[in-house]
Amino acid sequence: MRYFDYENVAEEAKLSPEQLALLSEIARKDFPTDDMLYELYLLRMCMAIASGHLTLSAALKPEPEPISFAQMMTALKG
Repeated sequence: MRYFDYENVAEEAKLSPEQLALLSEIARKDFPTDDMLYELYLLRMCMAIASGHLTLSAALKPEPEPISFAQMMTALKG
């Protein structure tokens, strides 16, 4: 079942099928079992790219690794 028409928005954003596939991988990682939230996240990424609020390179940039509280305190003492 399809919930959102993110493919048309991806076309409006001038994303290639390969680029959409990369964004799709990111969305699926965040929502591995929830198809509706996966599609909504993908739609919102495409909409943000189409409107200029997000670049493709920023969307594809990996998130920094989380650090523990102890690591943060050590870094602050620096």
